[in-house]
Amino acid sequence: MSPAMRWRTRPETGRDVAAVRRVVLAAFPTAEEADLVDALRTDPAWVPGLSWVAEAPGGRIAGYALLTRCRIGGADALALAPVAVLPAHQRRGAGQAVTRAVLEAARERGEALVVVLGHPEYYPRFGFVPASRMGIRAPFEVPDESLMALVLDASAPIPSGTIEYAAPFGVS
Repeated sequence: MSPAMRWRTRPETGRDVAAVRRVVLAAFPTAEEADLVDALRTDPAWVPGLSWVAEAPGGRIAGYALLTRCRIGGADALALAPVAVLPAHQRRGAGQAVTRAVLEAARERGEALVVVLGHPEYYPRFGFVPASRMGIRAPFEVPDESLMALVLDASAPIPSGTIEYAAPFGVS
């Protein structure tokens, strides 16, 4: 599939859980991220409608993106993690399509802010900027350019402070 082709994206359903796990397991070197997704499914940080998949032709799930609740300076925000694509479909637009779709779903829900810890070459294409510009920091040491934030609603107050991730992330 060429990057110009459109990926079908949609919210994850209960029938997708096993396929999502396969995608996440294939995309990362360990099971840690797949286990994180499974743990987040039963955590209060899970936000229904903010777990999205990208389908390859024929309907096979090829990509995945998840937004879960976090807090920054006492205010609600979202954390983007993980974004995963089957190796055979990487660099073909599935990750971009599913990331754009889940971010748009969050915007439509009235969410104001998303943070991501990721590749500084990848996430700026979605509008992410270094979180430090907004006074947002991680609860652990991280390169400044790797912790990014995206304002979804410029009319909402943007919190600052240390990110409080959901318990399954294992950081405090």
